[in-house]
Amino acid sequence: MTFQPVLVGSGLVAWQFLKSTGEAQRTTFNSSSEITRDTDYFEEKIGSIRTTDELVADRRLLRVALGAFGLQDDIDNKFFIKKILDEGGVDNDALAVKLADERYKSFASAFAFDSPVGPRTQLSFFGNEIVTRFRDQSFEVAVGNQDNDLRLALNLSRALPEIAEGESSDSTKWFKVMGTTALRKVFETALGLPSSFAQIDLDKQLEVFKEKSASRFGVSTIDELAQPENLEKVVQSFLLQSQISQSASIGSGTIALSLLQSIPRTSISQQY
Repeated sequence: MTFQPVLVGSGLVAWQFLKSTGEAQRTTFNSSSEITRDTDYFEEKIGSIRTTDELVADRRLLRVALGAFGLQDDIDNKFFIKKILDEGGVDNDALAVKLADERYKSFASAFAFDSPVGPRTQLSFFGNEIVTRFRDQSFEVAVGNQDNDLRLALNLSRALPEIAEGESSDSTKWFKVMGTTALRKVFETALGLPSSFAQIDLDKQLEVFKEKSASRFGVSTIDELAQPENLEKVVQSFLLQSQISQSASIGSGTIALSLLQSIPRTSISQQY
């Protein structure tokens, strides 16, 4: 049985508790029998995989491979996953590159089945690389089963520094954030952007993200936002704004219920 993370409270209180106990909880989680079985199997077998057919044919391997990139829900879409892997994450005509969700491009690039020198599955450290990602993602999913806001906060803390480490331009890094649903959700909420924001021109979205980040956090580049002190500001702003939104929603519902309950039953029945 997989260890279930222990959460106390919600919002900022829960975040502080999770940060203070996170290392110990992750160790226990990663040592659970289910996680250990899957990761041991992956590290033992992945080196023998040389084609996409071999990978998609092994459900246990595929579960870890997809889970490492938060794509576990696609495990039954074998034709789709095979196409993603076959075409890779570099060619502009590749499906993974065309998709708005950056996770597919990262997934395809990590395995590199399209490489002329062979897939990265042959590298000695590849198994450990994917297993580490799988453990992190699995822990985040387990946290999200109890509190999805905390899952999003954990994901940001892990994923934003990874994007910052890339050699691409700041705008390209921002587009990666904008193309990753979980990261985009955090920034939109933290910056108080409406749900309709995603419908405007992409270049305008980029401009707004940068301007509002500079105003709210004092910095606007992904490299700066990924620094620990700024990353914490983003997380705290996200959790606070999310709590405010939830409280407002609950408050509105409570007021409406109170108004309905205050109406005499006779006054309603007299209308019919």
